[in-house]
Amino acid sequence: MLLVKTLRLVIHGRVQGVFFRDSMRREAQNLAVAGWVRNRSDGAVEAAVHGEPAAVDALVRWARRGPQRAQVERVEIEPDDGSYTSFEVIG
Repeated sequence: MLLVKTLRLVIHGRVQGVFFRDSMRREAQNLAVAGWVRNRSDGAVEAAVHGEPAAVDALVRWARRGPQRAQVERVEIEPDDGSYTSFEVIG
């Protein structure tokens, strides 16, 4: 059984209107991480990330910075039990 890690992230700060979701999708695809990302009505971005632990950790590190115009204040991280095969922008 391949070891995988699945996390739910909530990214706070100036993260909407700065191409965060599309940038995260590209980064996830580069890292072979599956899951999804969406804007939340409270101004945060929420994501589920699923894949090889080192790749998931790399995407979490990326999420703490975000794309160039983002200003990430904090990232809430908790375990998630979803299983995903691709990475999508939803909502």
